[in-house]
Amino acid sequence: MDSPRRHHRYYDLILAAFVVVLLCSNFIGAGKAAVVTLPYFGTVPFGGGILFFPISYFFGDILTEVYGYAYDRRAVWAGFAALVFAAIMAQIVITLPVAPGEYMANYQQGLETVFGNSWRIALASMFSFWCGSFVNSYVLAKMKIWTQGRYLWMRTIGSTAVGELVDSSFFYMLAFYGLWPTDEVIQVALAQYALKTAWEVLATPLTYWVVNFLKRKENEDHYDIHTNFTPFRVKV
Repeated sequence: MDSPRRHHRYYDLILAAFVVVLLCSNFIGAGKAAVVTLPYFGTVPFGGGILFFPISYFFGDILTEVYGYAYDRRAVWAGFAALVFAAIMAQIVITLPVAPGEYMANYQQGLETVFGNSWRIALASMFSFWCGSFVNSYVLAKMKIWTQGRYLWMRTIGSTAVGELVDSSFFYMLAFYGLWPTDEVIQVALAQYALKTAWEVLATPLTYWVVNFLKRKENEDHYDIHTNFTPFRVKV
Protein backbone atom coordinates (compact mmCIF):
# COMPACT_ATOMS: atom_id res chain seq x y z
CA MET A 1 0.00 0.00 0.00
CA ASP A 2 1.29 3.46 -0.89
CA SER A 3 2.19 5.73 2.00
CA PRO A 4 -0.19 8.70 2.50
CA ARG A 5 0.79 11.83 0.63
CA ARG A 6 2.28 14.53 2.81
CA HIS A 7 0.66 17.95 2.96
CA HIS A 8 2.98 20.77 1.92
CA ARG A 9 2.13 24.36 2.80
CA TYR A 10 3.89 26.05 -0.11
CA TYR A 11 3.91 23.53 -2.95
CA ASP A 12 0.61 24.66 -4.50
CA LEU A 13 1.74 28.30 -4.47
CA ILE A 14 4.99 27.45 -6.22
CA LEU A 15 3.14 25.30 -8.77
CA ALA A 16 0.73 28.17 -9.53
CA ALA A 17 3.61 30.63 -9.91
CA PHE A 18 5.41 28.18 -12.18
CA VAL A 19 2.39 27.87 -14.50
CA VAL A 20 1.92 31.66 -14.65
CA VAL A 21 5.58 32.19 -15.54
CA LEU A 22 5.42 29.49 -18.22
CA LEU A 23 2.37 31.09 -19.83
CA CYS A 24 3.93 34.57 -19.73
CA SER A 25 7.19 33.34 -21.22
CA ASN A 26 5.39 31.82 -24.21
CA PHE A 27 2.56 34.27 -24.91
CA ILE A 28 4.13 37.58 -23.93
CA GLY A 29 7.84 37.40 -24.60
CA ALA A 30 8.70 34.43 -26.81
CA GLY A 31 7.64 35.94 -30.11
CA LYS A 32 9.72 39.11 -29.84
CA ALA A 33 13.37 39.29 -30.86
CA ALA A 34 15.00 42.19 -29.03
CA VAL A 35 18.59 43.38 -28.87
CA VAL A 36 20.98 44.43 -26.13
CA THR A 37 24.38 46.09 -26.49
CA LEU A 38 27.08 44.38 -24.43
CA PRO A 39 30.74 45.36 -23.90
CA TYR A 40 33.10 43.45 -26.22
CA PHE A 41 30.16 41.62 -27.86
CA GLY A 42 28.33 44.54 -29.43
CA THR A 43 24.65 44.16 -30.33
CA VAL A 44 23.30 40.77 -29.26
CA PRO A 45 19.79 39.57 -30.23
CA PHE A 46 17.68 37.75 -27.68
CA GLY A 47 14.10 36.62 -27.22
CA GLY A 48 11.77 38.56 -24.95
CA GLY A 49 10.95 35.33 -23.13
CA ILE A 50 14.27 35.62 -21.31
CA LEU A 51 12.49 37.94 -18.88
CA PHE A 52 10.27 35.06 -17.76
CA PHE A 53 11.59 31.69 -18.83
CA PRO A 54 14.63 31.31 -16.52
CA ILE A 55 12.29 31.77 -13.58
CA SER A 56 10.53 28.54 -14.55
CA TYR A 57 13.85 26.68 -14.26
CA PHE A 58 14.41 28.44 -10.94
CA PHE A 59 11.11 27.00 -9.71
CA GLY A 60 11.97 23.61 -11.19
CA ASP A 61 15.25 23.49 -9.27
CA ILE A 62 13.46 24.42 -6.05
CA LEU A 63 10.73 21.82 -6.54
CA THR A 64 13.21 19.03 -7.26
CA GLU A 65 15.62 20.00 -4.50
CA VAL A 66 13.00 20.32 -1.76
CA TYR A 67 10.07 18.08 -2.76
CA GLY A 68 11.66 15.70 -5.26
CA TYR A 69 11.50 14.83 -8.95
CA ALA A 70 7.89 13.61 -8.85
CA TYR A 71 6.57 16.95 -7.60
CA ASP A 72 8.45 18.83 -10.31
CA ARG A 73 7.10 16.37 -12.89
CA ARG A 74 3.53 17.17 -11.78
CA ALA A 75 4.26 20.91 -12.12
CA VAL A 76 5.58 20.41 -15.65
CA TRP A 77 2.46 18.57 -16.74
CA ALA A 78 0.27 21.25 -15.14
CA GLY A 79 2.15 23.87 -17.12
CA PHE A 80 1.72 21.91 -20.35
CA ALA A 81 -2.02 21.56 -19.74
CA ALA A 82 -2.25 25.32 -19.24
CA LEU A 83 -0.32 25.93 -22.46
CA VAL A 84 -2.62 23.64 -24.44
CA PHE A 85 -5.72 25.37 -23.11
CA ALA A 86 -4.30 28.85 -23.75
CA ALA A 87 -3.22 27.97 -27.30
CA ILE A 88 -6.65 26.50 -28.16
CA MET A 89 -8.49 29.47 -26.70
CA ALA A 90 -6.22 31.91 -28.56
CA GLN A 91 -7.10 30.26 -31.87
CA ILE A 92 -10.81 30.26 -31.03
CA VAL A 93 -10.77 33.97 -30.20
CA ILE A 94 -8.88 34.76 -33.42
CA THR A 95 -11.38 32.86 -35.58
CA LEU A 96 -14.47 34.49 -34.05
CA PRO A 97 -16.24 36.84 -36.52
CA VAL A 98 -15.03 40.41 -36.14
CA ALA A 99 -17.52 43.16 -35.32
CA PRO A 100 -17.67 45.96 -37.91
CA GLY A 101 -15.56 49.06 -37.46
CA GLU A 102 -12.01 50.25 -38.05
CA TYR A 103 -11.00 49.79 -34.41
CA MET A 104 -11.97 46.12 -34.29
CA ALA A 105 -10.35 45.49 -37.69
CA ASN A 106 -7.05 46.87 -36.36
CA TYR A 107 -7.55 44.96 -33.13
CA GLN A 108 -8.07 41.71 -35.02
CA GLN A 109 -4.91 42.32 -37.00
CA GLY A 110 -3.01 42.84 -33.77
CA LEU A 111 -4.41 39.62 -32.30
CA GLU A 112 -3.37 37.67 -35.36
CA THR A 113 0.11 39.17 -35.24
CA VAL A 114 0.64 38.41 -31.55
CA PHE A 115 -1.28 35.15 -31.13
CA GLY A 116 -1.58 33.79 -34.66
CA ASN A 117 1.59 31.75 -34.19
CA SER A 118 0.61 30.71 -30.66
CA TRP A 119 -0.16 27.10 -31.67
CA ARG A 120 3.34 26.69 -33.10
CA ILE A 121 4.98 28.41 -30.14
CA ALA A 122 2.97 26.29 -27.73
CA LEU A 123 3.83 23.02 -29.47
CA ALA A 124 7.51 23.96 -29.73
CA SER A 125 7.54 25.01 -26.10
CA MET A 126 5.77 21.90 -24.94
CA PHE A 127 8.25 19.63 -26.65
CA SER A 128 11.42 21.60 -25.87
CA PHE A 129 10.50 22.49 -22.30
CA TRP A 130 9.22 18.96 -21.68
CA CYS A 131 12.64 17.63 -22.71
CA GLY A 132 14.69 20.35 -21.06
CA SER A 133 12.77 20.45 -17.80
CA PHE A 134 12.88 16.72 -17.21
CA VAL A 135 16.58 16.62 -18.09
CA ASN A 136 17.17 19.48 -15.63
CA SER A 137 15.22 17.76 -12.87
CA TYR A 138 16.81 14.36 -13.51
CA VAL A 139 20.36 15.75 -13.48
CA LEU A 140 19.72 17.75 -10.30
CA ALA A 141 18.12 14.78 -8.52
CA LYS A 142 20.99 12.45 -9.45
CA MET A 143 23.64 15.04 -8.54
CA LYS A 144 22.00 15.49 -5.14
CA ILE A 145 22.51 11.79 -4.45
CA TRP A 146 26.05 11.77 -5.83
CA THR A 147 27.07 14.81 -3.77
CA GLN A 148 25.11 13.67 -0.71
CA GLY A 149 23.19 16.92 -0.66
CA ARG A 150 26.24 19.18 -0.81
CA TYR A 151 27.23 21.86 -3.31
CA LEU A 152 23.74 23.13 -4.11
CA TRP A 153 25.23 25.84 -6.33
CA MET A 154 26.98 23.25 -8.49
CA ARG A 155 23.84 21.16 -8.80
CA THR A 156 21.50 24.01 -9.75
CA ILE A 157 23.92 25.59 -12.22
CA GLY A 158 25.01 22.26 -13.72
CA SER A 159 21.49 20.90 -14.14
CA THR A 160 20.25 24.18 -15.62
CA ALA A 161 23.15 24.31 -18.08
CA VAL A 162 22.26 20.83 -19.36
CA GLY A 163 18.50 21.37 -19.36
CA GLU A 164 18.72 24.77 -21.06
CA LEU A 165 21.02 23.34 -23.72
CA VAL A 166 18.36 20.78 -24.62
CA ASP A 167 15.56 23.34 -24.40
CA SER A 168 17.21 26.09 -26.45
CA SER A 169 18.41 23.61 -29.07
CA PHE A 170 14.83 22.64 -29.84
CA PHE A 171 12.59 25.62 -29.13
CA TYR A 172 13.75 28.34 -31.50
CA MET A 173 14.23 26.02 -34.44
CA LEU A 174 10.79 24.48 -33.96
CA ALA A 175 8.99 27.75 -33.20
CA PHE A 176 10.60 30.24 -35.59
CA TYR A 177 12.42 28.39 -38.36
CA GLY A 178 11.10 29.76 -41.63
CA LEU A 179 9.62 32.82 -39.91
CA TRP A 180 12.89 34.42 -38.86
CA PRO A 181 16.13 34.37 -40.87
CA THR A 182 18.01 31.18 -39.99
CA ASP A 183 21.11 33.02 -38.78
CA GLU A 184 18.91 35.08 -36.45
CA VAL A 185 17.27 31.93 -35.09
CA ILE A 186 20.69 30.47 -34.29
CA GLN A 187 21.98 33.73 -32.78
CA VAL A 188 18.92 34.14 -30.57
CA ALA A 189 19.06 30.49 -29.46
CA LEU A 190 22.72 30.81 -28.47
CA ALA A 191 22.12 34.13 -26.74
CA GLN A 192 19.14 32.66 -24.89
CA TYR A 193 21.18 29.71 -23.68
CA ALA A 194 23.99 31.92 -22.43
CA LEU A 195 21.67 34.43 -20.76
CA LYS A 196 19.48 31.77 -19.13
CA THR A 197 22.50 29.96 -17.71
CA ALA A 198 24.00 33.24 -16.51
CA TRP A 199 20.67 34.06 -14.86
CA GLU A 200 20.89 30.83 -12.87
CA VAL A 201 24.37 31.77 -11.68
CA LEU A 202 23.21 35.23 -10.56
CA ALA A 203 20.14 33.76 -8.86
CA THR A 204 22.19 31.33 -6.76
CA PRO A 205 21.97 33.38 -3.51
CA LEU A 206 18.19 33.63 -3.92
CA THR A 207 18.01 29.90 -4.66
CA TYR A 208 19.87 29.14 -1.44
CA TRP A 209 17.56 31.39 0.57
CA VAL A 210 14.32 29.96 -0.89
CA VAL A 211 15.48 26.34 -0.66
CA ASN A 212 16.62 26.70 2.96
CA PHE A 213 13.38 28.50 3.85
CA LEU A 214 11.20 25.78 2.32
CA LYS A 215 13.21 22.92 3.78
CA ARG A 216 12.84 24.46 7.21
CA LYS A 217 9.14 25.33 6.92
CA GLU A 218 8.09 22.13 5.14
CA ASN A 219 10.42 19.87 7.12
CA GLU A 220 11.28 18.30 3.78
CA ASP A 221 14.55 17.53 2.01
CA HIS A 222 13.80 14.81 -0.51
CA TYR A 223 16.37 12.44 -2.02
CA ASP A 224 15.24 10.60 -5.17
CA ILE A 225 16.88 7.29 -4.29
CA HIS A 226 14.00 4.99 -5.25
CA THR A 227 12.23 7.34 -7.66
CA ASN A 228 10.69 6.17 -10.91
CA PHE A 229 12.07 8.81 -13.30
CA THR A 230 9.66 8.18 -16.15
CA PRO A 231 8.18 11.48 -17.31
CA PHE A 232 4.94 9.78 -18.36
CA ARG A 233 3.03 10.00 -15.10
CA VAL A 234 1.57 12.66 -12.82
CA LYS A 235 1.29 10.74 -9.56
CA VAL A 236 3.65 11.81 -6.77
